[in-house]
Amino acid sequence: MNNSLFPYLFVSIFLLSLSVSAQLNRPRYEVGAQLSGFIYQGDLTTRQFGSFETTRPGFTLFGSYLLNTSFSIRANFAVGSLKGDDSLYKLPAYRRFRNFYFTSPVKELSLLFLWHPLADNYAARRISPYLFAGGGISFLRISRDWSRFVGSHFTAEPQLIERLAEDQLQTPPRSLPVIPVGAGVSFRFTERIALHAESSYRFLFSDYLDGFSKAANPDRNDHYHTLSAGLSYRIGKKDLLGCPVMKY
Repeated sequence: MNNSLFPYLFVSIFLLSLSVSAQLNRPRYEVGAQLSGFIYQGDLTTRQFGSFETTRPGFTLFGSYLLNTSFSIRANFAVGSLKGDDSLYKLPAYRRFRNFYFTSPVKELSLLFLWHPLADNYAARRISPYLFAGGGISFLRISRDWSRFVGSHFTAEPQLIERLAEDQLQTPPRSLPVIPVGAGVSFRFTERIALHAESSYRFLFSDYLDGFSKAANPDRNDHYHTLSAGLSYRIGKKDLLGCPVMKY
């Protein structure tokens, strides 16, 4: 090969690699914040989907890495609190005599795997649904209260008082592993800024989230979930040469 062609070949390869790089050089990092409502679901509520009466405010900070058009990884840090109160429910009537109550702050660290079924991570699509699941740990400081318990109402059920005594001997957990699963939708204002709304349910492996088990419902674990909405911002270089996005 004529040596004089080497400079032209080098320049051609360089321009080709730059072109391909430009097509792939999309913002891959995303940071965001959400306001959240923390909803307790356990023994101290009659609601199938949790105690919305005791919803507590909180917030979530997150950072994501976009793997490709369909998948991304997200690290979450959530702060909030949980509350349960038997006395809020008129039926069944025994709850106003049992009168168990608890509160706990929550600090949660989790890692989530997100799936965008429309494969539109890099697209300019306005509305984009997504699903997610992952794992994490919640740090708690559970404060339980049985001082309003009316023992005279349960004289026909002496075993309830015995089970309450068992619960009193049990130290509430200070941390619990969680499995968050959920769904959300984002509305993208620009290539970088988006509004998110999502619901996340946490599976737990303990019946002592509220501090009670034996004297409540020992056959079913406690859980909690959040409803959240907030904004995100994508960080990274834009498509330098205005090339169309390559899907891969």
